[in-house]
Amino acid sequence: MPKDIVLRTHNLSKRFKQRWAVNDVNLEVRRGDVFGFLGPNGAGKSTTIRMLLSLIVPTHGEVFLFEKPLRSTRKEVLARVGGLVEAADFYLYLSARKNLEIVAALRGGCTKKEIDAVLEVVGLTDRAHDRVKTYSHGMKQRLGIAQALLGSPEFIILDEPTTGLDPQGIKEVRELIKKLSTEHSMTIFLSSHLLGEIEQTATSMAIINRGKLVVQGKVHELLNDGASVVKIDAQPIERAKSVVQRHPSVETVKENEGVLDVRIPAEHISSLNAMLVAEGIQVKALIPKRSLEDYFLSITLDPERSEGSHTL
Repeated sequence: MPKDIVLRTHNLSKRFKQRWAVNDVNLEVRRGDVFGFLGPNGAGKSTTIRMLLSLIVPTHGEVFLFEKPLRSTRKEVLARVGGLVEAADFYLYLSARKNLEIVAALRGGCTKKEIDAVLEVVGLTDRAHDRVKTYSHGMKQRLGIAQALLGSPEFIILDEPTTGLDPQGIKEVRELIKKLSTEHSMTIFLSSHLLGEIEQTATSMAIINRGKLVVQGKVHELLNDGASVVKIDAQPIERAKSVVQRHPSVETVKENEGVLDVRIPAEHISSLNAMLVAEGIQVKALIPKRSLEDYFLSITLDPERSEGSHTL
C-alpha cells in the first residue's frame, strides 16, 4: 500500500441478521484529503464509521490504517486517530476544560499545554472554564471535535458533525474543518448529509447507497463527469431556447427568469455554443455548473449505478 494512503478498506462488510448494512466496501483515503462520505439515510455510513473506529466488528473484510491491519494492530493505529461519532457526550455540570482533562486521563494523559492548544484550535479558549450546560449546540460540537484532537492525531473521523446546527454553527464547523486541514495538515474523513457543506469543504469523496460503494474520487473530477447543468444568458431568449432544443446532445432545457438551464454532457458544451452563435443568437454568458446535489441524486436514484461502483 502506498505510504500516502492513510485509510484503506478491503471488501468491508457488516450483516445484521439477514440484512447487509455494508457490503464489500472498498475505500481509499490519502494523506491530506478532506474526504467526504455521502449517502442517503440508512445507506450504511455510520455502520462503516463504527467499523473504521473498531466500535463494531466487521462480518468480513479488513480495515487498514497507516498501512497496518486494524484487526491486529488496533491499539497502535487508533492512537493516531481521533473520532467524533454523531453527538459527543459531556458532563454538563463541568467546564469544557475539565471534560477534556477527564478524556485525556482516559487516553493516558495530556499536558495542560496540549489541552490549551486544542481549545484554541476550536475557538473555545474564552469559554474554557464555563460549564458545558451553558454552551450552544454549535459550541458543544466544537468541544466534541476538541476531544477528537487530544493526543495530536494524524487522522480525524467526523460523523455528521453539523447535525442539528443552525447556519452560523454549520459555518463555524466548516471553517474549523478547513483550518484543521490547511493549517494543521490533518487528514479528515467527514460523513455528512449536507451536500453543500461537502461541496465547499471536501477534496475527495465517496457515495454509498444501500450498503454498497457507488463511486469515489476527487470532487472536482466527479462533478465534471457526465452531464452538466449549463446556465445560458442569450438573446432573444425564445429563439435561443428553440436552437438549444434542436441540439442532439441536450437532455433537458428550462427557462428560469430569462436564463436557460440546460443539461448537456460537458464535452458537447462548446458545440452548443457554436450552434447558438451560428444561428445569430447573442450569447452573453454560458456558465457550466454541476452541483453536488445534482450528482448525488443522479447516482443514488439510478438503480443501475447504485448496483455497482467506479472510481475516478
